[in-house]
Amino acid sequence: MTLRPISAPEHREFIAGRSSASFLQTPAWASVKADWKPESIGWFRDGDLVGVGLVLYRQLPKVRRYLAYLPEGPVIEWAGDDLEEWLAPMVAHLKREGAFAVRMGPPVVTRRWSAAQVKAGIADESVRRLGDVPPHERSQEGACVIAQLHELGWQQQTGEGGFTAGQPQFNFQVPLVDEAGEPRTEADVLAGMNQLWRRNIKKADKAGVEVSLGERADLKAFHDLYVHTAERDHFTPRPLSYFETMYDALAAEDPDRIQLWLARHEGDLVAATIAIRVGTHAWYSYGASSTEKREVRGSNAVQWAMIRHALAGGAHVYDLRGITETLDADDPHVGLIQFKVGTGGEAVEYAGEWDLPINRAIYKAFQVYLARRG
Repeated sequence: MTLRPISAPEHREFIAGRSSASFLQTPAWASVKADWKPESIGWFRDGDLVGVGLVLYRQLPKVRRYLAYLPEGPVIEWAGDDLEEWLAPMVAHLKREGAFAVRMGPPVVTRRWSAAQVKAGIADESVRRLGDVPPHERSQEGACVIAQLHELGWQQQTGEGGFTAGQPQFNFQVPLVDEAGEPRTEADVLAGMNQLWRRNIKKADKAGVEVSLGERADLKAFHDLYVHTAERDHFTPRPLSYFETMYDALAAEDPDRIQLWLARHEGDLVAATIAIRVGTHAWYSYGASSTEKREVRGSNAVQWAMIRHALAGGAHVYDLRGITETLDADDPHVGLIQFKVGTGGEAVEYAGEWDLPINRAIYKAFQVYLARRG
C-alpha cells in the first residue's frame, strides 16, 4: 500500500464510483472551508487507486505546524483487521507535511436504536442518555475499528452531550431500503412515522403549503429565515456568503449534489432547508422555519418533500444529521430529538472522532489553547 497526493478529478471520480461517502470528504468541500489548507490524498495498491481522503490543514499561529483533519473520513475499506496498513502511510505523509496531530472521523457505525426505543427512553425518568438504552444492533465492524484504533495509539475525542470536537457522533436516519436492500415505498415510510408527523403532513397539505425546489437566487430568502430561526433558538448563524460558497462548490462538482427547498403558504416563506446528496446517501443539512404560521406545519411538509425526493432518486438513507446523546426530558435538546424521532427512523452512533498526536508537546499546548478558548 502506498499513498500520495492526488488531483481533484481523481478524487471526484473515485467518490463517484462508490455507493456512498460523506460530502465532507468530497473535493468540493475544500472550497467551502477556505480557512483550511486542503489536500486530496490517495491510497494505491498495485497501481490502482483504492482509497481517498480530503485532508484539511489548520495552521497554528506563528509556527508552520498543522492539525491535519479528515472530517468523516478517510474513504477507505474500514472492515477488516489491517487498519495499520491504511493508516501508517497516511500518518507518515501528514507528518512530512508538518502535522503535529491527525484528527479523523471513521464513517463506521457502532450502535443503532429504533425510534420506539428512543421514545421509550425519553419517557423513562431513570434514563438520562442514549447509552443507557440497550441498542437493537451492535456492529462488530465498529467494535473492531475502535479496538484497532486504541491499539494504534489513537485517542477518542468526546464532547458534552455526545457532540465530538467536530462532527456529531450520534445521528438520526430514516432507512429508505428494507433489510433485503429493496426500496421502501412512500406509503411504507409514511406508515413508519408517528401519528403527529402524519397528521402534520396532512395539515400542511390541507392548509395549502406548497413546497418547491429553489435556486441559488433564493439563498437570500433562505438566509433571512435562517437568521430569524437563530435568534429564536439561540444559536449563532453562519453568514450568507458561507451558503453561497457551499452551493457554488457542491453544485459545480455535481448538479444534484445540493438542493434548496422552500415551503410557502399564501406566498409567505414558512420553512426552508438545504439538502445534500452523495451516491445513495441523502442529508438534511440546514433548516429554517418561521415563528409565524407555525400551525400550517411547513417544517413537516418540507421534510416529507425531501424524503420523497430522496426515495425517487434511489437513495438508501435519509440522514437528519446530529442529535445529542441526552434523553433527559428536561434537556432543551430533547425537542429536536423528538422532532427527528417522529420520522420513524433510527438513532445511529458512529465511531466518533479520533486524534493521533505526532508531536506530543505541541498537541498538549493545542489542547490547553482549545480549553481556554472554549
